[in-house]
Amino acid sequence: MEVEQSHSQTDGRHLRSQQTRQKLLEAARQIFLEEGFQKTTISQIIKRANTGYGTAYVHFSGKDDFLIVLMEDVMAAFYAIAELPFFPQTREEAHEMILHQTTTFLNLAVSERKMLQLFSEAMGAFPTVQQKWEEIREQFVQRIAQDICHAQRQGLARAEVNPELVARGWFYSHEMYLWDIVKNKNQATLDEIASTLVAIYTGGLYEPPPASFG
Repeated sequence: MEVEQSHSQTDGRHLRSQQTRQKLLEAARQIFLEEGFQKTTISQIIKRANTGYGTAYVHFSGKDDFLIVLMEDVMAAFYAIAELPFFPQTREEAHEMILHQTTTFLNLAVSERKMLQLFSEAMGAFPTVQQKWEEIREQFVQRIAQDICHAQRQGLARAEVNPELVARGWFYSHEMYLWDIVKNKNQATLDEIASTLVAIYTGGLYEPPPASFG
């Protein structure tokens, strides 16, 4: 009985701790969006979450730590796009699947523009945030490289190219337009950007269909 009671108390403390952490994160998100990253202070976050300083620092080491966790949550939605099943049987099927992924990626950048603006602002000020972005970038590159390897095994993609190098260039092009969207610099529609990117990418990577004679 005492053991069961001890487990129950431990579970209760863990639940309260998780709830407090979530309150702090939500408070940080609200104030970051209201004030921007540079003007936000830990005191504002703690006051909004109605917690103490000691409690806050149990969960987060500083405001950059808050933003890194929020960045991970946002980028998880982007990474879910890269994780979509990719098992094309034809060049045309691969083109359609890649176009869908790219269009979804760019549209998500629009819907998450405000949070991404915060990340961009923080990257120049905190090496920890820049490092986190680089880790996220590598995660994308490795996942894209897996898809390219599959296409090579299927005889769809050119066998002589290095999957990781191609994947890096492919993600960098997405990253460039991601930040253009964040900064409202893109001069074309999202559909036009997506279709152009995919045409160049698939045109260079995927083997052309065999020529027919007769």
